[in-house]
Amino acid sequence: MEGLTNENGKWRSDSVGIFKGKKISHIAPPAKRICELMRDLFDFLTNNKQISWIIKAYIFHYELEFIHPFADGNGRIGRLWQQLILMKEDPLFEYIPLEVLVKENQAEYYQALGESDKLGESTPFIEFSLNIIDTALRSYSQIPQPSSKNPFSRLIYAKSRLLKKWFSRKNYIEIHQDISTSTAS
Repeated sequence: MEGLTNENGKWRSDSVGIFKGKKISHIAPPAKRICELMRDLFDFLTNNKQISWIIKAYIFHYELEFIHPFADGNGRIGRLWQQLILMKEDPLFEYIPLEVLVKENQAEYYQALGESDKLGESTPFIEFSLNIIDTALRSYSQIPQPSSKNPFSRLIYAKSRLLKKWFSRKNYIEIHQDISTSTAS
């Protein structure tokens, strides 16, 4: 974020609104409330054991976008935290390119955020996100021909070959002989 904003690495200090063209689509809470709201958000993440971790990841993402704690980069940080929460609970999410799927469905992503803002709840955003996961898992469970240029298809193919076995980088390279050891890592 260096060079993009004077406030990189810290909470924003001013009010902020999100524009779509010339129309305001979201007004974030006042800057003076960010510390309190973020503390509440992290408390929600750690203290609500009755809510599924997958739902928590998406509520966290939506709420971070709503609070908009940074001058810039809130979407990237929200998606990063979401991925980290998902990966912490299930290592499979390390190999599912949710960021890529969101980019491919960017209009729907922003529409789901907007609908959630209008309703004052994260349900539309959670539904959109669960559909993204469903799409990713369905493509992950299919066995395509391996492509050395596409890391996702290499992982899917390796999974099909090494199902229910521990495997090493060496095993992965044996399956994909045209990639380097650093790519296999």
